[in-house]
Amino acid sequence: MMLPLPLGGAYDYAVGDEALRPGDFVEVPLGNRLVAGVVWGAGDGRVDMAKLRPVAHRLSARHLPEVSRRFVDWVAAYTLAPPGAVLKMAMSVPSALEPVPPILALRLAAAPPAFKDTAARRKVMEAAGRLPPLSAADLAREAGVGPAVVKGLVEAGVLDVVELPPPPAFAPPDLQAPRAELSPGQQDGADTLVAALGGGFSVQLIDGVTGSGKTEVYFEAVAEALARGKQVLVLLPEIALSAQWLDRFRRRFGVRPAMWHSDLGDATRRKTWRAVASGEAAIVVGARSGLFLPFHNLGLIVVDEEHDPAFKQEDHVCYHARDMAVVRARLGGFPVVLASATPSLESLANVQAGRYGLIHLPDRHAGAVLPDIVPVDLRRYPPPRGRWLSPQLVAALEEVMAAGEQAMLYLNRRGYAPLTLCRTCGHRLQCPHCTAWLVEHRSAGRLICHHCGHHIRLPPKCPECEAEANFAACGPGVERVAEEAALLFPNARIAVMTSDTCSGPHAAAEFVRRVSDHEIDLLVGTQIVAKGYHFPMLTLVGVVDADLGLDGGDLRAGERTHQLLSQVAGRAGRAERPGRVLLQTYQPDHPVMRALRSGERDAFIAREAEARRDAGMPPYGRLAALILSGADVGIVESYARTLAKAAPRTEGVQVLGPAPAPMALLRGRHRRRFLVQSARSVNLQALLRDWLARAAPPKSVRVQVDVDPYSFM
Repeated sequence: MMLPLPLGGAYDYAVGDEALRPGDFVEVPLGNRLVAGVVWGAGDGRVDMAKLRPVAHRLSARHLPEVSRRFVDWVAAYTLAPPGAVLKMAMSVPSALEPVPPILALRLAAAPPAFKDTAARRKVMEAAGRLPPLSAADLAREAGVGPAVVKGLVEAGVLDVVELPPPPAFAPPDLQAPRAELSPGQQDGADTLVAALGGGFSVQLIDGVTGSGKTEVYFEAVAEALARGKQVLVLLPEIALSAQWLDRFRRRFGVRPAMWHSDLGDATRRKTWRAVASGEAAIVVGARSGLFLPFHNLGLIVVDEEHDPAFKQEDHVCYHARDMAVVRARLGGFPVVLASATPSLESLANVQAGRYGLIHLPDRHAGAVLPDIVPVDLRRYPPPRGRWLSPQLVAALEEVMAAGEQAMLYLNRRGYAPLTLCRTCGHRLQCPHCTAWLVEHRSAGRLICHHCGHHIRLPPKCPECEAEANFAACGPGVERVAEEAALLFPNARIAVMTSDTCSGPHAAAEFVRRVSDHEIDLLVGTQIVAKGYHFPMLTLVGVVDADLGLDGGDLRAGERTHQLLSQVAGRAGRAERPGRVLLQTYQPDHPVMRALRSGERDAFIAREAEARRDAGMPPYGRLAALILSGADVGIVESYARTLAKAAPRTEGVQVLGPAPAPMALLRGRHRRRFLVQSARSVNLQALLRDWLARAAPPKSVRVQVDVDPYSFM
């Protein structure tokens, strides 16, 4: 029996009076409580039957399919997470396992008995006779009487209580709806994807420039999979920010898809989980956790924006949804489609190795052209003192405003200022729980830690020297850039778009509508403005700090910066009006800036690949991180030394550390880190498992294993 708890493995229970099979959801005793779990298989007989506690009862939910159970085992083995912790993601809606409450309605009895007649009762009987079965409340409303009249007729036997079939959870997609007209190149790509649906497992990468119509191409594969009676899963990195994608889906298929993300309410999550299990949800669009839904007939997975770091989960079970989507498709024997304008080096390496197919879309749809990208050398053209927008960018904004077009300023830094310090003594306001400065959010009147959420008001005195009201805000955030823009363009309609101002799907959709309807002239935002939006009147993108993200020791720093700036640049000139992109930088000759300016992405990726290959780094080598954390720094360091002594000394393996993690204190826990680098031929999971078994941690220390880490904080 597998329980959705971070336990070492399955537990043995005795089968009670009910016959059980693998995949059945059951309740079993654990300690002094009942918990839901899944029958994983027959026991090995090593435990005395007399010592086993019996299964309490089988739950009515449809069984967890065999392919889902294999997927749970595979993910657990790969990530070194307890299988129960992975199963918890597949059982994320416990209430969905409970029996579905019946829908009760009232109808006129075929042969009503004698009863006391009144005018009110006659109204109810007349309504019940001409209408389909209704709930008691609806029948009372239709008859214009109080609920007590209806209740009395039920008690008298004049009205029968009947159970109605539940209404459809989701409307089926309209596969006959008119589709978009595809270009010859798009049609070739769509034909390739449709053909793949008949050939078992495969991976196809759609590599298309921004605005090339990748979505319409893979919609053809979605339509074909649905026509074959298969379920489809589409993964988006930020489902809550995908209003335009959902509109395109509705235009293509006539309905909204089933949604799956963390902002859904409990009732919707319960309905969706059940509809996926029953097969009623034909297509699900969701975040990375959608991979663990109980699909019984899944026939296609699409991972849109496959390069996006949001697909990587970095706590609890550390996995990358793009890679696990490929695994889930291989286990199920069906195709998976990856799509991006800036594919990850991992996916491109798989294309070069012949493991993935490639569909290349080099042109924007409907004749739109890619924007001109121009670096602005801040060493030669600095902004005025105390400002952040260079004269060149300001002049470009003036031209756009005068032409009645729209512009975007991009800075991947929330808030007003990333650092606040005392002018008198230099003290910096820092989070007490994390190795991080407090970020000023002037609009909220708070200094906030972006890691743990700790917040304070600006203190009246410096905590160090007690100087009064002598703090300086250092550096710009998007609020400060918007403030400067408002001073330069007092008549412009300016809005700030960040995760603070777009806290959910409805807020994001409203933001997108306002920009699309040209209710906003200048949009100032963080990386969420790069999520595939199409704004026809937006012709200028200004990147306030293009160097942000290039440093810091991250092996993917150059690749990520190129991807993000390419995606941001892709928001400009997506219709008939040409676009421009200005990159403010102190490093105009950096390889990333040269690649963006020249458009020679492939040459840049080739250099990145060569550097990774020479260093033995992913995707040409393997990497894992071990993060030790605990409230007592002494205990954490002591265990780190113990673990270091037991570190593997194997050819082709290098262990770095222990060292304080860059985020050495996070949410009150002290952190030490090991990095393990190995050749691809090394069984890294087996090596890590053996290492940790030789040096078990004390109870107060948590060990998190991250195979294929994406963040090094």
